[in-house]
Amino acid sequence: MSGNQNERSSTGKVKPNTNEEGEMRIGELAAASGTTTKTLRFYEEAKLLPAPRRTPNGYRDYNPDVLRRLDFIRRSRTAGLTLAQTRTILHLRDAGTTPCDHVQQLLTTHLADLDKQIADLQALRQTVTQLHDAAANIQPASCDPATVCRYL
Repeated sequence: MSGNQNERSSTGKVKPNTNEEGEMRIGELAAASGTTTKTLRFYEEAKLLPAPRRTPNGYRDYNPDVLRRLDFIRRSRTAGLTLAQTRTILHLRDAGTTPCDHVQQLLTTHLADLDKQIADLQALRQTVTQLHDAAANIQPASCDPATVCRYL
């Protein structure tokens, strides 16, 4: 393949073009990771990604290891962790600490939060079901204008 066109791997992911040092430009990293250049800049500003090396003309050159980091960020977001929580995990790892205990604590808290949200949603569903059932036989003529709608 020639120029800046990227090849696809057997899994369908884009294989990034890299320079002599194995680094890739922001657009190539975005294509290879399935994200956007805007997201990559945001992650860099948010300290989720290390600042890339800059070429003399100011282009960002990213180390291919950033792909693994982006995959971790994606998996963290899929699990429902916040970017701040993800940043803390990454900083622990960058400092040489295994973040597994911290992640386990985060996931325990997140599960409890999800259970609470599910219970709240189930209660809301029950309330809406009762209101819906009460509104099954709509009789607009019997509705007092001062109450707006008697079903709510």
